[in-house]
Amino acid sequence: MTDDSTSDPQDRFDASRWRTPALVMAAACAIAMLGFGVRSVFGLFLEPMTAARGWGRETFALALAIQNLMWGVALPFAGALSDRFGSPRVLALGALIYAAGIWGMTAAEGAGLLYLTAGMLVGVGVAFTAFSLALAAMAKVVGPERRSLALGLGTAAGSSGQVVFSPLGQAFISAYGWEAALLFLAASTLLIAPLAFALPGSPAVRGEAPAAEQSLPAALREALGHRGYALLTTGFFVCGFHVAFITVHFPAYVRDLGLSAAVGAGAIAVIGLFNILGSFASGAAGQRWSKKYGLSTIYASRAVAITALMLLPKTAAVIYLFAAVMGVLWLSTVPLTTGIVGQIFGVRYLATLFGVVFLSHQLGSFLGVWLGGWLYDTTGSYDGVWWAGVALGLAAAVIHLPIDERPITRQPAAAPAGSATY
Repeated sequence: MTDDSTSDPQDRFDASRWRTPALVMAAACAIAMLGFGVRSVFGLFLEPMTAARGWGRETFALALAIQNLMWGVALPFAGALSDRFGSPRVLALGALIYAAGIWGMTAAEGAGLLYLTAGMLVGVGVAFTAFSLALAAMAKVVGPERRSLALGLGTAAGSSGQVVFSPLGQAFISAYGWEAALLFLAASTLLIAPLAFALPGSPAVRGEAPAAEQSLPAALREALGHRGYALLTTGFFVCGFHVAFITVHFPAYVRDLGLSAAVGAGAIAVIGLFNILGSFASGAAGQRWSKKYGLSTIYASRAVAITALMLLPKTAAVIYLFAAVMGVLWLSTVPLTTGIVGQIFGVRYLATLFGVVFLSHQLGSFLGVWLGGWLYDTTGSYDGVWWAGVALGLAAAVIHLPIDERPITRQPAAAPAGSATY
């Protein structure tokens, strides 16, 4: 690392001065919007693709379950590469893989090719363009006093992608067919590549006090031995179960109720719209109050919202109301979960440590997506999955309560004479 000891240590987050915090924040938000927006609308393709190919819903659901699993398995590696080499190259590579997988879905006439393209390729692409990588880049260019708020802003930007791509995706399917709609999504993901190079390539962290030099394996051992990290990882499984099931199956569920496809697509967009509010509010609240109590409140509220959906008449108004409530609770877990990881362990290896937590999220996603398809094909109803979501929400509310949010104390490292310490 080059000597930069004569400059303000608060400004030494990257060697390229044109990458200002404002530019990094804007690029990271755009990346989050594109990556999250595209992957949030795959549920719109469940009905047209299964009808065109003669598949059952379990076939499509298993492909997206594999996608979520691959996303979870690949994300810790993407995070480690990002922490080691910087985010730009990882995100650019991910954009190419992501686009190739979506393009391949148009040619998938058999289940095996669908599992390879929509499942494995798109899953790896989503991992290597994950908004958590963008959030980690944002966290490294703002001081600790604004970090939780920045994470909320980045998560809200991802939600705006859901608002934009839900109606666009449905409009393309209606006007040009599902194949053309997939090509549109593939082209959209390629925009991530040029945006990625506006992010810092350096692992340096703004505003973080010098600490004992710590290797990535040592950071992982430290986190895995921390009880709060284990509880946080366990609880995030539930978030994945809820979000992935609703993302993939909710449009079809709405159609099964006798409502139009536009209501289903509109509900996904409403979730994204209110998610902007929820994510930003969550980040702001996490800056002032206990993050673990915020997470417990969110999971308990999800259980209440799903129970209300099950008991109320299934009208369009109820669907939109449910979507609005779930939107507020949707990704509001992310700023708090990411914030707890950074608060306890620091943000030097935030992308990697959050990636491990996120693997649990994606195991929950796999179960939610696959179980939804299997139970529907077996029983003709999604009710069993909804009620399982209620039970898991209540369990997650309890799991987060014992987490110790206090930062780990490490011995400061003495900086070599004449060198810069980050």
